[in-house]
Amino acid sequence: MSMEAIRPKAPPPPIALAEFEQRCEHARALMAQAQLDAMLICTELNVRYFTGFSTQFWTSPTRPWFFVLPRWGRPFAVIPEIGQENFLQTSWVEDLLTWPSPRPDDEGVSLVVDALKAIPRTFGRVGMEFGTETHLRIPVNDFRRIASALPQVTFADAVPLIRRLRNLKSPAEVARIRYVGQLVCDVFDGMPAWAKAGMTEREVVRRFQAEAILRGADRAPYMIARSGNPGPENIIMGPTDKVIAPGDVFILDTGCQYDGYFCDFDRNVAFGKPTDSAKRAYVTIWQATEEAIKAVRPGSKVSDVWRAMNKVVEAAGATNAGVGRMGHGLGLALTEWPSLMAGDDQVIEPNMVLTIEPGMEFAPNALMVHEENLLVTPDGPELLTRRAPPELPVIK
Repeated sequence: MSMEAIRPKAPPPPIALAEFEQRCEHARALMAQAQLDAMLICTELNVRYFTGFSTQFWTSPTRPWFFVLPRWGRPFAVIPEIGQENFLQTSWVEDLLTWPSPRPDDEGVSLVVDALKAIPRTFGRVGMEFGTETHLRIPVNDFRRIASALPQVTFADAVPLIRRLRNLKSPAEVARIRYVGQLVCDVFDGMPAWAKAGMTEREVVRRFQAEAILRGADRAPYMIARSGNPGPENIIMGPTDKVIAPGDVFILDTGCQYDGYFCDFDRNVAFGKPTDSAKRAYVTIWQATEEAIKAVRPGSKVSDVWRAMNKVVEAAGATNAGVGRMGHGLGLALTEWPSLMAGDDQVIEPNMVLTIEPGMEFAPNALMVHEENLLVTPDGPELLTRRAPPELPVIK
């Protein structure tokens, strides 16, 4: 199929604004338990999670954006005035405080301080994004100014509360992950028709990205693509201008987005005849994925899923057995909580979305990694990606 002939599948309907409001209500209930009078949210993903607001201006470090969720009363945003119309069009939040940014001497800081002073205090605590896998996204100096102007307030970590909410996906969130995952599966299925030895890794990735966008993805920002014989030497680089040679095994690990939500999975393919060791490694990793899928059950621990995978790769003689994580949560971020690793004993619950990602070093400087995405249901796992074939695919 030529790229010109691609017709995107029907995407899921927009997320209802009422869902964002409901997320805030759930947060308020948890805020009482966490003894927080309010949350001050400054990062793109969490502002979007609670309000629905999205703008490409997040890519610019010039302007900060603030969302304040008090335990009582109406939530509000403190935003640059350039974003006012966009915010009102995309969010359920109607109360806005604005300033004419850029204004380096006061990028919304005084507005935030005055607004937080007006919030009734029961606990004297305001939650912010201090914990693991988060950041503030405002200058440290601006945070210090806010904190020094509010000596009666303690700023505390709200990440455990946010994590609890974002770990469990709504049907609308799952629909977005499934949609982008399925269209990327279509791109992978079509690769043998156009990917050939002699192309560079970069050329394959550019074609893949173009196909994904034409099929309905909004963005294709994460593209790990490496090739080598008997296998790629790493899975965190790429693509490069390396020419794919006959006998190479090529991995493409992609995170594509639709309406803010990611898929994250990979596929391996051999160009020409692969080595026997590569074929065995692929079967091992495929079987490790099978065992992990069987182990995903509500009430089990994510470390149990890791052990199911590690048992298979360890039996196959992998030199890296017992090391690192082999999967993670998935949603608005490419990698979310939890980590599928030996030390993470978080209990698996329905409505979690996980990646299953076993890997092994099967020869010196040669890796094999496989990844699928799934939804945890009360009855077990539901694949959001189409399962990879059980034997290493070959492009002749």
